[in-house]
Amino acid sequence: MKTKLLHNFLKYVKIDTMSDDSIAKTPSTEKQFQLAEILCEELKELGLKDVYLSKDCFVYATLPANTKDTSDAIGFIAHMDTIPDFSGTNVNPQVINDYDGKTISLNSIELNPRQFPVLKTLKGKTLITTDGTTVLGADDKAGIACIMTMLWYYTTTEAPHAEIHVAFTPDEEIGSGIEHFDLSKFPCSYAYTVDGGAYHDINYENFNAASATVKIKGLDIHPGSAKNQMKNASEIAMEFASMLPKEQKPEYTEGYEGFIHLTNIEGAVGEATLHYIIRDHNKSLLETKKKLLKEAEVYLNQKYGKTTISVTIKDSYKNMSDIITKHPVCVEQAKRAMERLNLAPTTSPIRGGTDGARLTFMGLPTPNLGTGGYNCHGPYEFACLEEMELVTKILIEIAKIEKNA
Repeated sequence: MKTKLLHNFLKYVKIDTMSDDSIAKTPSTEKQFQLAEILCEELKELGLKDVYLSKDCFVYATLPANTKDTSDAIGFIAHMDTIPDFSGTNVNPQVINDYDGKTISLNSIELNPRQFPVLKTLKGKTLITTDGTTVLGADDKAGIACIMTMLWYYTTTEAPHAEIHVAFTPDEEIGSGIEHFDLSKFPCSYAYTVDGGAYHDINYENFNAASATVKIKGLDIHPGSAKNQMKNASEIAMEFASMLPKEQKPEYTEGYEGFIHLTNIEGAVGEATLHYIIRDHNKSLLETKKKLLKEAEVYLNQKYGKTTISVTIKDSYKNMSDIITKHPVCVEQAKRAMERLNLAPTTSPIRGGTDGARLTFMGLPTPNLGTGGYNCHGPYEFACLEEMELVTKILIEIAKIEKNA
């Protein structure tokens, strides 16, 4: 299994699937179809049914149950794209067998155990790293490799399993793909995204999320005659930012603590724009954070004139815990699978979003499982092959458990 898993993973990460958040269509990049088409061919070769590639670059397929047991159908989902913010072109994965626990040199950068303490726990394992110039793409091609290897196991053995549905999705990294997910092609009682995190972790809590755009109108005149007249929009932008609680910046938060994060600022004397993302696991605390931005808007308009500043807030996604806690079978199923493998399951809140959250509110409860990938979204990304193998075994056990549920 390990050899097959590594073969799959290395093949997938070498395919460039960067998404592009500046393009308002799905998929945002046509090159995501290259991986989608390869996966379709592999699914057909494995003998899956109803293999389908949509015009929006979603791959769907079904492995029918090989038992007369009436267990619920179950789904597994992973995304094909890599982030638009760091190169996923010409990925050159490095395989390090029997890792010695020391610093790994990757061209101009280093994977140093002092900076990344998790490396100390992986001595003797097989690591797959970048060459220091791109992302690796373990987010989320590790998830794809684990799902495809799980399917390979079931199609090459006689192990009993429930009906299994799989889907591979585009544009997860830019948050726009999942709205085109066709639930009619994915008839499951519940599903799992396999997308990052510790291999033994089950995530069913994520942030409630909103975004805010702050636009400021200044008055730009010659600085030589500016006294009592100029309104510097960039200065007002900085004043706005200073009014928000410093302790609620993401660099000061962890666990269940939410944040208000300034992601971008553009400004001149005449006008300025700030972009924020607002996050909290608690809905009422999210509303409190939104209120802070609106209170700053009111104050600055009173100070500089009522049309000086406008704050537009838009909700993005919700905490799937609100739904999944009412349908706990999906979480319990994953826990039992891990326990059958003598693993100790853990749960932790996702400090971000997930396609699973959107799907959960579309009517398909979808918690998240880990992949054995680390340091995603940059050149320090790496994956542990032995942990990916454990994830694959967890997926196998989840489907196998369905027969005895």
